[in-house]
Amino acid sequence: MRVEVRRKRSPSVFLVPVALLVVVGIVVAFFLSGKLDEIFKNGEISCGEGVSLAICQTEEKFKTDYEIVSERSTDKGELVHEVYVPTTDFYSEKQALTQAEFLNLDKGSSTEVELTKLSELSADKKMLGVENKYYLDDFTNGAYFENYVVKGGEKADETEIANIRGKIKGEIAEMPGSGSVLTINQTGVTALSREMQSYMNRMGVSGEFFAEKVKTFLSSTDITHISNEVSFASDCTTNSATVVLCSPWEMYDAVTVIGTDVVELTGNHNNDWGKEANVETIEKYRADGMKVFGGGENEKQAVKPLDISEKGTEIEWIGVNYSTSTKENGQGADGENPGANIYDEAETRAQITDAKAAGKFVIVDIQFSECYSYPEMGAEMPSCDAPIAGQVAFFRGMIEMGADMVVGTQAHQPQTYEIYQGKPIYYGLGNLFFDQISWPGTTRSIILTHYFYKGKLLQTKLSPTQYGSDFQTEIMTQEETEKFLRRLLESSPEGK
Repeated sequence: MRVEVRRKRSPSVFLVPVALLVVVGIVVAFFLSGKLDEIFKNGEISCGEGVSLAICQTEEKFKTDYEIVSERSTDKGELVHEVYVPTTDFYSEKQALTQAEFLNLDKGSSTEVELTKLSELSADKKMLGVENKYYLDDFTNGAYFENYVVKGGEKADETEIANIRGKIKGEIAEMPGSGSVLTINQTGVTALSREMQSYMNRMGVSGEFFAEKVKTFLSSTDITHISNEVSFASDCTTNSATVVLCSPWEMYDAVTVIGTDVVELTGNHNNDWGKEANVETIEKYRADGMKVFGGGENEKQAVKPLDISEKGTEIEWIGVNYSTSTKENGQGADGENPGANIYDEAETRAQITDAKAAGKFVIVDIQFSECYSYPEMGAEMPSCDAPIAGQVAFFRGMIEMGADMVVGTQAHQPQTYEIYQGKPIYYGLGNLFFDQISWPGTTRSIILTHYFYKGKLLQTKLSPTQYGSDFQTEIMTQEETEKFLRRLLESSPEGK
């Protein structure tokens, strides 16, 4: 008799077909419900409101959906596409905001101050700092930033996000930064002479002493300008009673330590100690890598404007003397004789016209006649805040010829300023380094810091200075600055 043995089937034999039936059932169910596409689809990029990028139209597929949005913040991200800076009216004395005031700006909390796109800055808008930060100095603080942000779901992939961010970065236009913004510090009168020499000898200090408190600030820009109207000489001996000026070579450190790049020579006194001293001084400037304009070792050199071409900006810097100086009295350059560039209307007009035709930004510096309304010693002289007779018409005439900015570098006391036909005029910058301490007005000056981007003047920041009986120049505090600028603006013609 044959015995038949039957083997039991493993449960897995039955489970496999059952599992397959379940999977098929799920697939059919999702297909019928329209959700199968969501399980197997490739992710896409979408753009939020106001975001216009080519990458939003890409057909490239991703593991999940991503959205690109634009968010405003005081933090600078890697995908900044717009910068907003705090601005007020050109004729405001206000210099800076507190951090609290700045943070409230985005809520429209102020009617005096507004946020302006960096690309829309103009001469009649005054950019403000925030606390001790000024955006155009470090391009990090004191602004609101519009940043692109890439957002993904739970399945967001870091590699995909990096890929998307890289493509966005390639679409964003270049923003102004330290590598593309040209900065220039422009100053008033330098005359390292008379009582400064006596103080140096008496106290045993060097020329660097007088610039100690401003050297870091002045040398921080790409180009530092001085208007030095006194030549150096090894046999220089002066006193407070003389108007024949010279500087001992021991004071030359005051010029170099502030990082001087450009020396304006429109002043009246460069030939005081003789033509040889003037020529020797100019040769020293050139040997030390400095450029000169507004005067020179002969008439041909004196007439030449200074051409600057840096960081995508081209500037024609013209310097003229329109005062009591003449060729006949020996203060103006004449033939092979050194001296200042005496103003010639036809010559200046032609230089401005040619420079504008070449697409250059034109600055005209003027050594004008001086204000001599000096009262008793120690008193203020507010009458000298205003332009003197004929000054407004002459300075505005340079704008009408086509100049983009006009600066008076002659004033021993700072004068007011204005916007005329959309262009800035600064009537007088005062004494940066000099020995006049008999009146408070002559101990002050204004340093102009110009910021250029691709040939456009973004802004000019004003930093007033003062010195005391030690002749050591320092920058005013914010409170002192605002009080001082308020006073100057009371005398402004304001483009009228």
